Amino acid sequence: MESNKKYWKGLEELNQTPAFVEGSKSEFAEPIPVEDVLNEAGLSTKTPRRDFLKALGFGLGAVTLAACNRTPIHKAVPYVIKPEEVTPGIPNYYASSFNGQSVIVRTREGRPISLEANPNSIGLNQGTDANTSAAVLDLYDMSKLQNPQIGGKDVEWSKLDQVVVDALNKAQAAGKQITIVSNTVNSPSTLAAIAALTTKYPATQLVQVDAVSYSGIIEANRAAFGKAVVPSYHFDKAQVVVSVAADFLGTWVAGEEHTQDYIKNRDYKSLKGGKMSRHIQFESGLSMTGSNADVRIAIKPSEEGAVLISLYNAITGQNVAGGTTNAKAKTAIALAAKELVNNRGAAVVVAGSNDTNAQLLANAINTALGAYGAVIDLDNFSKQYQGSDAGFQTFLNAAKAGQVGVAFFLNSNPVYDYFKTDDVKAALAKIDYTVSFADRADETASELKAIAPNCTFLEAWGDSSAKEGLFTIVQPTINPVFNTRQVEQSLLIWAGVNKPIHDFVKENWEANILAGTGKLWKDVLQQGFVYKGSATGSAYAANVDVNAAAAALTAESKKVAGGVELKLYESPNLRDGRWANNAYLQELPDPVSKVTWDNFAAINPADAEELGVKETGKVTVEANGYKVDLPVVLQPGQARGTVSVAVGYGRTKVGKAGNNVGVNAFPFASVINGTVQFQAKASVSKAAGIYELAQTQTHHTIEGRNIIRETSFAKYLKDPNSESGRFADTHQTYDLWNKFEQPGHRWVMAIDLNACTGCGSCIVACNVENNVPVVGRDEVRRRREMHWLRIDRYYTINNGGTGLTKENDIAKADGLDYEDVTVVHQPMLCQHCEHAPCETVCPVLATVHSSEGLNHMAYNRCFGTRYCANNCPYKVRRFNWFNYWNDSRFDNYLNNEFTQLVLNPDVTTRSRGVMEKCSMCIQRIQAGKLQAKMENRKVKDGDIKMACQAACSANAIIFGDANDPESEVSKALRNERVYYVLEEINVQPNIGYMTKVRNTFEA
Repeated sequence: MESNKKYWKGLEELNQTPAFVEGSKSEFAEPIPVEDVLNEAGLSTKTPRRDFLKALGFGLGAVTLAACNRTPIHKAVPYVIKPEEVTPGIPNYYASSFNGQSVIVRTREGRPISLEANPNSIGLNQGTDANTSAAVLDLYDMSKLQNPQIGGKDVEWSKLDQVVVDALNKAQAAGKQITIVSNTVNSPSTLAAIAALTTKYPATQLVQVDAVSYSGIIEANRAAFGKAVVPSYHFDKAQVVVSVAADFLGTWVAGEEHTQDYIKNRDYKSLKGGKMSRHIQFESGLSMTGSNADVRIAIKPSEEGAVLISLYNAITGQNVAGGTTNAKAKTAIALAAKELVNNRGAAVVVAGSNDTNAQLLANAINTALGAYGAVIDLDNFSKQYQGSDAGFQTFLNAAKAGQVGVAFFLNSNPVYDYFKTDDVKAALAKIDYTVSFADRADETASELKAIAPNCTFLEAWGDSSAKEGLFTIVQPTINPVFNTRQVEQSLLIWAGVNKPIHDFVKENWEANILAGTGKLWKDVLQQGFVYKGSATGSAYAANVDVNAAAAALTAESKKVAGGVELKLYESPNLRDGRWANNAYLQELPDPVSKVTWDNFAAINPADAEELGVKETGKVTVEANGYKVDLPVVLQPGQARGTVSVAVGYGRTKVGKAGNNVGVNAFPFASVINGTVQFQAKASVSKAAGIYELAQTQTHHTIEGRNIIRETSFAKYLKDPNSESGRFADTHQTYDLWNKFEQPGHRWVMAIDLNACTGCGSCIVACNVENNVPVVGRDEVRRRREMHWLRIDRYYTINNGGTGLTKENDIAKADGLDYEDVTVVHQPMLCQHCEHAPCETVCPVLATVHSSEGLNHMAYNRCFGTRYCANNCPYKVRRFNWFNYWNDSRFDNYLNNEFTQLVLNPDVTTRSRGVMEKCSMCIQRIQAGKLQAKMENRKVKDGDIKMACQAACSANAIIFGDANDPESEVSKALRNERVYYVLEEINVQPNIGYMTKVRNTFEA
């Protein structure tokens, strides 16, 4: 660890506020409500001691008495005829696809219970994002419609079909348009079904619009290359990456695939070879990508264009007008340009703006760097975002003019996510007949005349082509749970095509996709994908009038500049809001702010001080004629004079879990130069009242002890043990524990801090795998979140740490430059200590050590003294305050018999009054050992993967057997960067961490 750095989780810890100090003094957030528990058990605090102890002895703990008395009775119904493919207790696996990623769906007794990446796929074959891990919960969402509806009332499908066909015939006869409004459609079968409808009704047209638009990139590439596409980016081929407000590790284009590639130049294997890429980030709000950058410069949204112009000038030697005047940005640009030029052909500049002129400048820069064909691929392009802002505006104008006879809405909710809701409602009112394919009566569907509810991907036949040449299959893993019907089948019926959807998809693949590949339909169902793309992309040169683009961009930036500047961004958890009713995602802490169940206004602490706003305060944000009150987060790294707000919140008709969570920020957007822009000139003022956010960042403080180690790449190259390595104190130690041999397996884990991006996918995967309950906003506020795994986010003020500023250059009132921070993300879970402090203090041996190095929990022994949590130095144990699976207070989340079908039957659901924590997925370990035993062989490295490990696209979590010297984890733990958190207290943890390395500009 660099001795001049101080790490802190939040401003309250840095400033040692009275509330933080008081909270950290208490070992537990709240005492156990003994009075309430005893009352439920028929006792009181005045009960005679003899009777009290008798009651205790009967229930092994007062905390569990009430729960035991109210255990519901469920009658089991055996199979009359067992399905051939189902063996109770043994999972079945199916290849499918989610958001274009080939995945493997695990089912138990016919119930899908989890998703993992298809390891053999092209593209993203390692890890999943949080949305994918949580998607299985949407199948069991009680908020979905159970039947088709007309006018808000349930009807039979035959009735709906007749009404829709009549409306289509009427529109066709009147010469009016039939429009399908959808987000990006990249499914070949969906496009084929639309084509079938168009054959019968030639007036049919598809209008694609994405709530978070990429029209700027598409139109820029149309103008510069004649290819109206969003490229694929290969960050594994880039030694230098400069990003101007592009959160490419989070939400921009293909974040998880970018992460998989990006980390290949930064993980422990790359560093061992003496190589590491350099990443420079310019942005206003601290994004997940910015938190992982080697060098980060805080700029205002209006400065993004000026930074691109200055970068172009520095790289090409030109003198295009409009460059930045920001002194810190100019210094960074000069250093970055030199690195980019020196790595021509292995360097890239990406821009997150949806402005066409900004993207044209990025194209000109990347042409000068030789990035096309090397890092940027315009041939094997992305097909995830094809929406057209202009196309949707044309549709609205046509509808308001009475030219649209029928409109279908597929995965599109413009009443909520288009910035001009009134325009959308006015257009809908002029359309003769409107139908939504939404699975619930959402904000748009509830305004329409009919709803033809779609199936989830787990109930449907289909496909996807998220990248040119890559085709993934979607196959059902369960029959439709409700009386729903997939969109493609509905379109075929209305087109007069009498064909089951399975046959339609199969025939389309055999005729148009499998031809010439030598593969059969059966092969596709087993493998899950087909790849027909080229190995490498071609080189391209952009045809750009740089002076004209720069002039237009400068003029557009002036519309945003001045006063406070607002930047909207997409939450990595909820994205554009379509998954707002997924409780796993709502409770997942934001990667940077660690806020759950809300969006907020992120402002710089210095700006907050000027406004007189404190951490629990609220501000009024007004821009583009829209005004709302938002709770405040004092966000280190936020550019001065800016405010950042996440879209995707503020849903009103999504379901019990997601309704009225946060504020809708989409109305802040506007159209500039034909594309939707997520930045605006704003005013921010202090609002009345206070609001306590459910923020987890300082819930589990470790009292400022040295648990983060960090160094620079330059120092690492000079001495691999510099600022890192194991604890070196050689003082005499004394053990309370007897030593014992572990001749069989010894399960351990290595975590590479250089690879972890803080995305949180591992947290959701752990929740799904281990039946971790959702507790809701109010319980999180009480510091009662139940996550077995958390990702601690630590800030440190740079004060010269990036090589751009000197410590004596900082001229701030409090001596700290809150714009100039760096971040380290550290996954923290049970360390499975060999000398486990929790085991020493448990009075009933509920927590014990195994011969394979794991710290076990026997739930039926535990009666909730919380001694183990008190004695755990890592603060990774959780206490069940309620029966979360059987308590009406948690009905919005997982407390109903239907939603509980998502539970993994291999893992016990814990009851009230029980301690729980990471089990190192013991059920997966046992399954791997059993499989090896049945095959009469030893367990091989890679046979067993933890849920968190399988979800990590960065391969930051490595699990295996330390007694196998050739296992990946053994090799990782022999790395010179490995250290053990709090190893000085001699608890001998079984999880090793690798020191964080930054490739800064320092010599």
